[in-house]
Amino acid sequence: MFYQHIKSTFFFVLFTGTGVLFAQEPTYAERLGWPTGSKVVLFHVDDVGMSYSSNRGAIRAIEEGMATSMSVMMPCPWVSQFRDYYKNHSDIDVGVHLTLNAEWKNYRWGPVAGQSIVPGLVDPEGYLWRKVKDTLFHTSADEFEAEIRAQVDKAMAMGIVPSHLDSHMGTCFLPGFIDRYVKVGIEKNIPVLIFDGHMQHIGAEAGAFRPLLHTLAQQVWDANLPVIDDLVTSPTDAKEYPQRKEQLLRLLEKMKPGITQIIVHCTDPTEAFSQISGSGDKRKAELQLMIDPDVKTFIQDKGIIPTTWRELKQRRQKSLR
Repeated sequence: MFYQHIKSTFFFVLFTGTGVLFAQEPTYAERLGWPTGSKVVLFHVDDVGMSYSSNRGAIRAIEEGMATSMSVMMPCPWVSQFRDYYKNHSDIDVGVHLTLNAEWKNYRWGPVAGQSIVPGLVDPEGYLWRKVKDTLFHTSADEFEAEIRAQVDKAMAMGIVPSHLDSHMGTCFLPGFIDRYVKVGIEKNIPVLIFDGHMQHIGAEAGAFRPLLHTLAQQVWDANLPVIDDLVTSPTDAKEYPQRKEQLLRLLEKMKPGITQIIVHCTDPTEAFSQISGSGDKRKAELQLMIDPDVKTFIQDKGIIPTTWRELKQRRQKSLR
């Protein structure tokens, strides 16, 4: 889950006892010009650039299925292969998946800025820390900011124009880091993933973190960048595909009006992917969900509106006129 790594740092104790809830009326969908009651969804593919299998799955999810957005892990070795695809498909919605951790056992990567610039981000083996709590305990806010800037700059140098910024393993949402994450997005005029609406799904995970989210989301909105209402970090937890599809359709059926981002990790795994992670079956199933014609028909029949981060930014700019 999005916040499971952050919880292990005992981060939420900083906000315990506030108990403040921030209901947004109207929804951010309405504030961005959709009719009252609209259910707007981003199907977002994480971990592009991590591997060939990840790239292939993300591309299939966009070209053949319902995925509308994706984000790239700039420290990872398969970014250049995705960049070559992007050159001929620059209309797709691609953000930077800000990556401060290298969590796998035998498949690792280091910081884009370099160890001499961000020594606190690097473990004794020379890679980014595996665990979020180690990143928090060893890294200064200045090092964090230097690295995320380097990742955005690398994307742009490679010709990738980021539609948004978001966070691998939720590390950007740590105390002392999240304000820098928002700062960089505002400064560069790039939308950042931040939520401040009804939080139907992410609210339970955010817990007492919600007051700070509200404050920062208001800063983002005041900077004329979009904010969303909710985030789904894992749409299914069933083992078998029919049950996974049933869970996703139920989620879409019960989804509250507003803008909801649903994160998927669409992967078309080769044999080599099993040497990276044991999550291949789950990731392959999420690709299947995105290209399943029943899912597409359900979304159309229910009047659910797919969108992108590019469209959200355009609507936010239009709302100023």
